[in-house]
Amino acid sequence: MSFSFPRRGRTLSTGQKAVLEVIDLYGDRRTVFTADEVIEAPNWSPDGQWLVFNAGGQLFRISPEGGTPKHIPTGDLNDLNNDHVLSPDGSTIYVSSDDGHLYAVPFEGGEPRRVSNQHPTPHHYYLHGISPNGEMLTYVAVEAPQGQQKVNIFIIPAAGGPDTRLTDVTVPNDGPEYSPDGRWIYFNSELSAKKPGHAQIFRMQPDGTGVEQLTFDTRVNWFPHISPGGRHVAYLSYPEDTVGHPPDKHVLLRLMTLDGTEQTDLAAFFGGQGTINVNSWAPDSRRLAFVSYPLGH
Repeated sequence: MSFSFPRRGRTLSTGQKAVLEVIDLYGDRRTVFTADEVIEAPNWSPDGQWLVFNAGGQLFRISPEGGTPKHIPTGDLNDLNNDHVLSPDGSTIYVSSDDGHLYAVPFEGGEPRRVSNQHPTPHHYYLHGISPNGEMLTYVAVEAPQGQQKVNIFIIPAAGGPDTRLTDVTVPNDGPEYSPDGRWIYFNSELSAKKPGHAQIFRMQPDGTGVEQLTFDTRVNWFPHISPGGRHVAYLSYPEDTVGHPPDKHVLLRLMTLDGTEQTDLAAFFGGQGTINVNSWAPDSRRLAFVSYPLGH
């Protein structure tokens, strides 16, 4: 059965597809759904029954076994980007809007509740992680104090409350995500970069102290995602000299242990932006969901 998604922002080239896939720890891949429009950033629901993804500024869910996607209503919000996370109990989806704010919506859909705060200077929120107890969200803020853009990591209570800054640097940080035991926040950063764009994987304690670098290669590494069982970190690895996390690149989906050792390639494909922006591990820690964007032939 064909299914059309709303179109907004990035579009696919002629003959290109967006393929929602599931891969296991042995590298075996299975197609869940193929779209003619851009779909991005799958989350796996904590009960294992659904994959949640975004398309055209809206949210959808689909069974990991395939079928027809179901729209998740989000009230007047129709400008959602690919930064969204699910609460540990699966009842709430926290989303980022292109209006710069964070919102909470029921998993079944409904009216959004704004979580984020108004700031006197630009402070654009991009959500990435939620604490194991569901009480805190970790996000990236694009700030512009005195006109100088900065990209840093913050936390905010999921119920709403004050923002707490964890980093204050001039190089870009992104993709902050809590470890399942709550002891670490993993993220990618250009803290050690000798040239623009050379992001590597780091971790720090939840108060922003104890920063450790975990990858040290020439590739550009983004979006660390920790398995629920706390054994593996999956991340997206771009070719050398990539700047940012653009679409339409030959990328690797890689695994490593929590301390950055035992790095292995799980899959190679055409993808990038939208592939694995948010945590997409299955609850059993044996599978991952991601989106590839193969070109037509």
